[in-house]
Amino acid sequence: MNQKPLVSEYLLKLQQTICEQVLDLDPTLTEQRDEWQREEGGGGISRAFAGGEVFDKGGVNFSHVMGSKLPPSATAARPELVGRGFEAMGVSIVLHPKNPYAPTSHCNVRFFIAAKAGCEPVWWFGGGYDLTPYYGFIADCEHWHQTAKNACDSFAADTYTKYKKWCDEYFYIKHRDEPRGIGGLFFDDLNGDGNDADFEPCFNFMQAIGNSYMPAYLPIIERRKDSAFGERESNWQQIRRGRYVEFNLVWDRGTLFGLQSGGRTESILMSMPPNVQWHYQHEPEPGSAEAALLNDYLIGRDWV
Repeated sequence: MNQKPLVSEYLLKLQQTICEQVLDLDPTLTEQRDEWQREEGGGGISRAFAGGEVFDKGGVNFSHVMGSKLPPSATAARPELVGRGFEAMGVSIVLHPKNPYAPTSHCNVRFFIAAKAGCEPVWWFGGGYDLTPYYGFIADCEHWHQTAKNACDSFAADTYTKYKKWCDEYFYIKHRDEPRGIGGLFFDDLNGDGNDADFEPCFNFMQAIGNSYMPAYLPIIERRKDSAFGERESNWQQIRRGRYVEFNLVWDRGTLFGLQSGGRTESILMSMPPNVQWHYQHEPEPGSAEAALLNDYLIGRDWV
């Protein structure tokens, strides 16, 4: 497809813009920047952050990789693509704040092409973003979802409702029977009818989502990053981070795609938080702020 350079150019610019915003907010961060090549084809730029006053850890990764065969995680829902080679490019962002009152956030936007000799290539966009708070604040949840809805409002009327529901269903820890966070947006297999005429509106939507992520997230971080906290809040944050790890390693399709396709392990596991805890049958104290997160926020509710 001759539109591939447009997507790659946008994704690289998005990576650079988000890194600049992260470093402006937290100039105390240490950055590791790796440009890497993949033996089977392609490569990427991984930018990892750690040890800041605002963010414990984070990463903003760009990849553009090729392979001779789509892995099972990509063909499970689309068996007609089995045996096709692939080309995938995307940007993935995960930011873990130091302050327990500030939520973790994740964003990903991506573009896939599945090709086979003698057949028309199949392309699609995917992505979205979700928020994982450790303490619940209605104002934060409403701002996050209102920004997501605003990004969708210039497209089809049901766009936000559809992708908000998909996000609630996707970021669900099935073995715990609980949501990972308060959701946001999730979309995949976006290609209209797969014709060239459908490329531009689909690409425009992916850009709208990518461009709205930091406006959705930064005001929340600025509001919460200086909140006073102690050992209790830090322990709870680390227990909930454990849930984040469980989802990413057991259920996340992006993690599985990366590992099954022979991806770069350091980049794939960039999303892991630096410190976590697991306690046998841990339950928060009834009536506490910790219990309120589970009972009032992690319930798949509507916020706008």
